[in-house]
Amino acid sequence: MLIIVALILLFVLPHPWNVIVAAIVAVVWFGELYLWNRTVRGRRRVVGAQTLVGMIGEVREACRPKGQVFVNGELWEARCEAGADPGTQVKVLAINGLTLEVRPEP
Repeated sequence: MLIIVALILLFVLPHPWNVIVAAIVAVVWFGELYLWNRTVRGRRRVVGAQTLVGMIGEVREACRPKGQVFVNGELWEARCEAGADPGTQVKVLAINGLTLEVRPEP
């Protein structure tokens, strides 16, 4: 976005100022790119079903010990050793294949 502003100002401002302002905006733009790269570089990418671990869901079909749980807008097969009735809030502990290991939340 800043580079577009620099290009527009290059054509709109009078001669000495257009180059000065465009150069300043370009330097700020490169600084922004550098800081953004430093911020993003160290982050670990989290994708897939592993992102569900730790989320809270709602039991849709009784889990005794197997049932269905609605988590993050999706219906999942779930296993709950403690047992849970429909409408109960559960926390996702782990994922085994496409089955979520859950436990009831107080």
